[in-house]
This record gives sequence, C-alpha cells and structure tokens, in this order.
Amino acid sequence: MDNVLEGLLGQLGGSGAVGQIAEQLGVDEGTAQNGIQAALPILLGAMARNSQSDDGAQALSMALDNHDGSILDNLGGAISGFQGGPGAAILGHVLGGQTNQISDVVGQSLGGANGGALLQMLAPIVMGYLGQQKQQQGLDVAGLAGMLLGGAGQQQQAAPQASGLMGMVGQLLDQNKGGSPVDDIIGLAGRFLKR
Repeated sequence: MDNVLEGLLGQLGGSGAVGQIAEQLGVDEGTAQNGIQAALPILLGAMARNSQSDDGAQALSMALDNHDGSILDNLGGAISGFQGGPGAAILGHVLGGQTNQISDVVGQSLGGANGGALLQMLAPIVMGYLGQQKQQQGLDVAGLAGMLLGGAGQQQQAAPQASGLMGMVGQLLDQNKGGSPVDDIIGLAGRFLKR
C-alpha cells in the first residue's frame, strides 16, 4: 500500500500548492515546505492514534464519507479559502483541546509564522486524500485504520533527511500511556525543531 504521507506530499508538491501556502503564510517556499513536513506527520499521527479505538476508527470512517477527494482537484481554492473553511472544525476533532499547543509547535518550523493557519489549510486536504483512498480502495473501518497505522510504520522508513518528523511518526502514539498522544507529539516535534 502506498505511503499516505508520500502521497500527500506528492499531491502538494506536484500542484504548485507549496507556493500558494507560502504566499498565504507570508514565508518563502522552503519555509512553507518545512512547515508542511512538520504538520502532516502530526495530523496523520493523531488520526492514526484516534483510529486505534473502534469508536475512533468508526467516527473517522464516517467523516471521510463526506470527503471524496474533490478538494484535490482545486487545491488553490482550498488554500486561498481556508479561513472560514472546514479546517478548524477538523482540527477540533483530530487534536481536541491541544490544537493551540500543536499550532505553536508547527509555527516554530515556519520561523514563527502562523502554524494554526497551516494546519487549517492542510486538514481538509488530508481528509480529502484519505476519503479518496477509502473510496478507491474500498476500505472498511478496519482497512482505514490499517492504512493509517501502516502508514505511520512506513513513515519511520521514509527519508528522515527530508523531514526528521517523518521518522518519528510511529513514536507519536502515546508514549507516556497517558491516554493522549498530544503531549508526545509536542515533545517529539519540539525535539526535532531544536536540532
């Protein structure tokens, strides 16, 4: 199965979306790319963690029924119209009350630019991509959870030189057994960003 993260990076890289994201954030393309490479593993890691429970996997599967991948045909429109779009609501479901803390961490990878704005741009794109994969591959709830959890494992083997966080995604799953992966996500991302 294709690596979910690589698929998303390919979608963004091949469409000129990185430049549009950079323009929205007021940063250069290299900085925007750094932010994307920090944010996507965090989003996917949180979704993978949520899909480990039956209820979480079912809720994600149902939510993806409303995301058919058509957003991928107009990434420019999704990026330019992110304010007032579905991104904030998606983040609320995926990251819960830790959205602001994670936004701050992502902002560090953007040189202090608005990490929350980047996450709001990316969240609907991630959902659209996952929804498309669910439809194309005929995935049920278990298959969707397997794709996310398998992708987290594959990301450990992805070129960590391209993004140190990619190699850490598998470690994002609640290391301290506290019931929330968010502290671990923040800790790991923080260590990467201080390198």
